[in-house]
Amino acid sequence: MRIVWKVLKWSILALLLLVILIASPVAYIEGFCHGEPVEEAYTPLISDPAFRRHEANTYLTYPEWHIVYAYDGLAEALKTGDEHAFDYFSSVKDFWTSTCALTRIADEHGGADSQTRMMIYTIGISFNLEMALKAAYEETIGRVTALLRGEKKTPQDQVAAGMAADYAAFLRQTPWYRYSFDREIGKLWDAPITDPVRGWERRLALGGEWRAKVAYARMIESAVAATATAKLEIRSIISGLPADTLSDIPWVKVVRESDDGVEIETPRYALFTKVLTDIAQRGGTIREIAGNDDIMVSVTVPAGETPAFAIGEAIARVKRGGFATERLLLGLKVEQLADLLRQMPTDDPGLEHVFDY
Repeated sequence: MRIVWKVLKWSILALLLLVILIASPVAYIEGFCHGEPVEEAYTPLISDPAFRRHEANTYLTYPEWHIVYAYDGLAEALKTGDEHAFDYFSSVKDFWTSTCALTRIADEHGGADSQTRMMIYTIGISFNLEMALKAAYEETIGRVTALLRGEKKTPQDQVAAGMAADYAAFLRQTPWYRYSFDREIGKLWDAPITDPVRGWERRLALGGEWRAKVAYARMIESAVAATATAKLEIRSIISGLPADTLSDIPWVKVVRESDDGVEIETPRYALFTKVLTDIAQRGGTIREIAGNDDIMVSVTVPAGETPAFAIGEAIARVKRGGFATERLLLGLKVEQLADLLRQMPTDDPGLEHVFDY
């Protein structure tokens, strides 16, 4: 009985420490990462309340994108190396430090409601666990099998690298739980075994990880289906271009014309950045987005260098895992956005993303 009690006691203690460790970033942000509201007298130009969104959301969408960018970094690392080459813990640390900085800024623009904060904390904790488990495995068993394999990658390694790149691109426009992990599992098992140790280890390790994601994805998709889905379109006010020119731009639908400009409807997410860049390059000015006059943009810059442009205010600088460049988060007025987009190259380093609401 004494041995059983000791095992139980230490198990409870270990579980308690794990809970404290997982919850500590959330507790820190809630306790130390809030800012003061700033009064702003701005009257939205978009008349339909259904297409107005909270200005704070432009800052608070970044944590989700940070996870997307982590998969970008992993895909980049796999082009020349193996999974253990990616800095998992740095990616987790930057998730929470950037969330802290952006929470302060968001509070100045109306702040986040409890549902938004809970969503960020949930995906953050999930990201923590995923990265910790992957790091623990790839830095030990994964590293050993890669060492035994030698420099030449197995067909299973090549499947993993292709999947990482495809998954990172997929996440830019579509929720992760719609990705076909089953298809990738099939590719993993169809790839021939050229190295028995590494080949079978990759089949079992990655196959197990992707099967777990299949099960989790089905659960998340069912939960999303039972709730209100996110609006996938966003409206903006554009001046400097006639309605017929705007309607010729892919993914743009003209809603109405007024003295304030042309109201358009476009997709959100990655396509939104492409549309706005096209409008800016044609000479248009973006006057308002979703009823807001402030927005955040991310650009990539050489590590340690100061960008040459003088538009916007730097909010945070984040290391890009797997890349030699860094990410700079800029806050600016919506009416400055077209000028910034016209200055920025669309490759790396250059424009990365315009964060909608």
